[in-house]
Amino acid sequence: MSTPFSIESAKRAKLVLRNDVEYKGYGFGADKPIAGEVVFATGMVGYPESLTDPSYHGQILVFTTPMVGNYGIPDLSKDCFGLSKHFESQEGKIWVSGVVVSELCTEPEHWQNLMSLHEWLKSQGIPGVMMVDTRDLVLRLRDLGTALGKIDLEGHEPVAFSDSNVRHLVAEVSTTEKKTYGTGSLKILCVDMGVKLNTLRCFLQYDVQITVVPHNHDIQKEKYDGLFISNGPGNPQLCEETIRNVRWALTQEKPIFGICMGNQIMALAAGGETYKMKFGHRGQNQPCVRHTVKKSGTGKSVVITTQNHGFAVDFSSMPEGWTETFSNANDKSNEGIGHAEKPFSAVQFHPEGRCGPMDTEYLFKQFVDEVKEAKIARMKKLEVRKVLVLGAGGITIAQAGEFDYSGSQCLKSLREEGIETVLINPNIATVQTDYESADKVYCCPVTPAEVERIIEKERPD
Repeated sequence: MSTPFSIESAKRAKLVLRNDVEYKGYGFGADKPIAGEVVFATGMVGYPESLTDPSYHGQILVFTTPMVGNYGIPDLSKDCFGLSKHFESQEGKIWVSGVVVSELCTEPEHWQNLMSLHEWLKSQGIPGVMMVDTRDLVLRLRDLGTALGKIDLEGHEPVAFSDSNVRHLVAEVSTTEKKTYGTGSLKILCVDMGVKLNTLRCFLQYDVQITVVPHNHDIQKEKYDGLFISNGPGNPQLCEETIRNVRWALTQEKPIFGICMGNQIMALAAGGETYKMKFGHRGQNQPCVRHTVKKSGTGKSVVITTQNHGFAVDFSSMPEGWTETFSNANDKSNEGIGHAEKPFSAVQFHPEGRCGPMDTEYLFKQFVDEVKEAKIARMKKLEVRKVLVLGAGGITIAQAGEFDYSGSQCLKSLREEGIETVLINPNIATVQTDYESADKVYCCPVTPAEVERIIEKERPD
């Protein structure tokens, strides 16, 4: 059981907006003042995921649901891919600057509960304010738009207001090193603008190996089958290196998919424009209209989505050849773009939303299928003239026979296609090593050094 939070010992605190409006309450979490951009989210569940979402970096998050923290905080266990199981960032790192709630649950009850929300925020140096009239606050934010604000605490000097959007927030959250997850046959390159862990999990359920690289990584140096541009915080126009890299990728034929900031980056790379929204879209209940072009006309349907963004694409600025695939049912803002001829698409919402809804999770499979189809098409165009076959197996009963059969069938099929074959097999007592099976046979150990030597000599395709 976690230690209960005592309101009697809590310091007085207040959220101050830039227009001098104050919301008084009591502090919890870390005992320190903080400044940031004040935004609100309408989700009723998923506060551990929201607080660890890198897209909230530099923001003070207001939860509109009446009580927050009622099921506590789970442990830091990892899944089979080595990703933190219950959070959107590794080791459960909190990215928000501060938290504002109406009522804080001080004694959470849940079988996965490890600590309270108060204890978790305190352990990572994140302050919060409770007993705030969040209904009035959200109504004011809807009129004012996203506002700069700060949390002042009793016993501390007030801090100055700070606009996080002038900082290159993506550079602050993106990985600094290349990381690879999974062992699938389809190689997907992920440009990390602040990627959520559940996005990686959604890809890894398929035959995929995903390599995560920094936001400014030179993708022209990488070999991949599909390119993914992740979500991230702040102003997309500050990501000049990423935009330049994606602009190059748009001249290629390999499939590209983007989520949230990925939608904005793709639009900017294509020649479009983005703008700062009044108060953005954040929550788990945003309706989007899906535009589906059919032979009989244009069919539409509505999906419910999870969202977290303060910038959007001005679709009217997009060049010819691009279509609007999704739009917001409330304010008609852009929620997705796609190229009319090439396999390029992106969405503004989060199809990977861990706490639901799952209406659009199919987009991951759709992209993986596009990557697979494109890879097969590229392979069909290759003119293969010479193939190296590693035909060795264990020189033991049962093993040698199985490898010999599969290898000899491979050589037979290649010969029937008129393809020259080079075989490496240290076991001379096999059907494979018969002079009629392969065009050239090397009876030597199958070691990296020997294979590299033969590749250098024979130069197979």
